Amino acid sequence: MFKNLTLYRIGPEGTPELSEIEHKLGQFRFVECGATQQKSQGWVEPRGQANGPLIESVGGQWVVKLMTEQRVVPGSVVKKRVEEMADQIEKQTGRKPGKKASKELKEQALLELLPMAFTKQSSTLVWIDARERLLYVDAGGQAKADEVASTLVKTLDGKISVSQFNTAESPAACMAAWLSDGQPPAGFTIDRECELKSSDEQKSVVRYARHRLDTEEVRQHILTGKTPTRLAMTWRDRVSFMLSDTFQIRKLALLDVVMESQKGSNKPAKDEAFDADVAISTGELSELVPDLIEALGGEQVMGSAGPGVAAAAQAVVAGSTSTSTSGASAGADAGADAEPAPWD
Repeated sequence: MFKNLTLYRIGPEGTPELSEIEHKLGQFRFVECGATQQKSQGWVEPRGQANGPLIESVGGQWVVKLMTEQRVVPGSVVKKRVEEMADQIEKQTGRKPGKKASKELKEQALLELLPMAFTKQSSTLVWIDARERLLYVDAGGQAKADEVASTLVKTLDGKISVSQFNTAESPAACMAAWLSDGQPPAGFTIDRECELKSSDEQKSVVRYARHRLDTEEVRQHILTGKTPTRLAMTWRDRVSFMLSDTFQIRKLALLDVVMESQKGSNKPAKDEAFDADVAISTGELSELVPDLIEALGGEQVMGSAGPGVAAAAQAVVAGSTSTSTSGASAGADAGADAEPAPWD
């Protein structure tokens, strides 16, 4: 159900009641873009049923969904129309439009072209674990996740506060230590994909895909100053994912051992499929995330820094030479799109 997760800590005030959240979301229900509207954003039914609830609760876990629609006008089309309008003005007045006039022409051209533009929709799932005071945004990038989290806070009139979840140990330093000594944290295994970047002026990058990582070559890259920015891992042979240096969990996939228990002779109804998908996904991730946080030294407490594995890895890097190396690639990225849920 979830492909990527960015984690936020909900403030000590917790979350409003389910009914209050439903009411607030209803005030910002998604409406398609108007003829001259460039972007529209609002909340839609997670289950996909028209006029259904805007927040779903399955096993005590809450799910909401933000929809974004944009009218896409290529910059080249706007530029061409502005040039046509500028030429017409020059013919009529004998002078080219100035800087201010050109800006106004651009705005005018965009308004003129918007009604003819194609629309593009995208949606983002948000999972709220009210009991643990955690909020998860299913977004591939930090900026998008922050935008969605901020939109939810504004929708709820500030009755919920969230902050970026930080771990005591740096994910990059921990990944470097795991790769250096070949010992992943308990319950986890290291898979066959990672990315290493140097912090020097050359910003060289080494990527491995479908490649063993317990090699001297990988350790040497770390010794010469390259830092892991993402690492493929598996948790208890149940969930595979990609951990980033900013503590984002990407490319989530439930493995066969999880899905086999859900196989049956009859295909579940759409409602049942949605409930099962939420229950399975949140059930597995509710156990994976605490284990991963523990492997990264626990949650960061303001004013403290975890010594542990990160300090050891940083000592290795600090003691290395600053020799720069050229960028290299040890294979192509091997990401695969997750199969759509049966209720999509």
